[in-house]
Amino acid sequence: MISRTGRRRSLRLAFLSAVVSLAAVFAASAAPIPLFNTYRAEDGFTNADISLAIVAYDLPTLAALLVLGQLSNHLGRRPTSIASLGLLLLGCLLLLNVHDTGALLAGRLLMGLGAGLASSSVTSYIVDAAPTRPAWLASVASSQTPMLGLAVGAIGSGALVQFGPWPRELVFLVAGGLVLLSAALVAISPETVTPTPGAWRSLRPSVRVPARVRRLLPVAAAVFLSTWATGAFYQAFVPALVEDRLHTRSPLVLGLVFAAYMAPSALGAPLGGRFTPAAAQRLGMLAFLAGMIGIITAIATGALALFIAATIVAGASQGVAISAATRGLLHGSTVADRAPIFSAIYLICYSAAAFPSLLAGQLSQTYSLPQIATGYGALAIVATLFTAVAARNPR
Repeated sequence: MISRTGRRRSLRLAFLSAVVSLAAVFAASAAPIPLFNTYRAEDGFTNADISLAIVAYDLPTLAALLVLGQLSNHLGRRPTSIASLGLLLLGCLLLLNVHDTGALLAGRLLMGLGAGLASSSVTSYIVDAAPTRPAWLASVASSQTPMLGLAVGAIGSGALVQFGPWPRELVFLVAGGLVLLSAALVAISPETVTPTPGAWRSLRPSVRVPARVRRLLPVAAAVFLSTWATGAFYQAFVPALVEDRLHTRSPLVLGLVFAAYMAPSALGAPLGGRFTPAAAQRLGMLAFLAGMIGIITAIATGALALFIAATIVAGASQGVAISAATRGLLHGSTVADRAPIFSAIYLICYSAAAFPSLLAGQLSQTYSLPQIATGYGALAIVATLFTAVAARNPR
């Protein structure tokens, strides 16, 4: 009984450490967002440059997921998690001195590599160590902690940039300190897998989803595609939107607007646990589409109140849909399954963020912001219709 109680306590420490670490990864990733308008005003960055910075983060993340996605099954969750945090720390250090696109792209590249490794190793660590009750906790914590981290990082960065000293440097010092603290927590936490041979062989690019849930992947992909693409839209175009439509360059306002999309996701996710995965995905995507329609209307008309309200609706409903899709894919998973499953999930997510953002960045030189937003709305319509028709529950 004593050893069982001690094991539960050590797993609680591992769960807490993994959640804090995943939040720190994405908080650091969001730290540059409130500075994008500063870079535009002081260094001459364009909307296309900012979109390229989003892609410079997403493409290395994809590469890390393809090559390093199963590494934690062989080396262990702790060392791979600490390695991912180390890459984020190096990215923060590079971003301390950004005055041209090269420095920004290099820092975002390192952050992307760290986030890609964390997306498989740290999320698997969360699921390994999560309590068995409530049953939805593992899927909600693993899928929504990134959203919460992005929101906290954007708001905290906005406040530090606007009110703190050294507006272009302090945010990365604070983010780096949070990453170091997370690494220390992981270092004192227990390992949840037994290291096995085959680490070098695992570096061959591969994506694997267990056959029993493979039929759920197309609908899950539609959910991830439309919601993460919209998140990338907020990163790339909200700085210009806040300045041009809301008539402010306030970094804090920029952080709050971005957080209005990300933070409600973590609040909406537990609601999906009251429904089956299929029903939650349908309800979440229908509400997400309603939010997107409101966002597009608000951008076209300049209605600030509608924009904020629709952003919150879209953010909360994406949490319902994303966590339900993740719950379905994790159904019946073993310890060895989890890293490959999360690699597949985040491979889709970051592809959804990278490629539409790259295309939209190029189109921004020709088309207006309302027209680009309409394109994202069309993507949401297609994804919602497909989810409504094809969503299924795991067997």
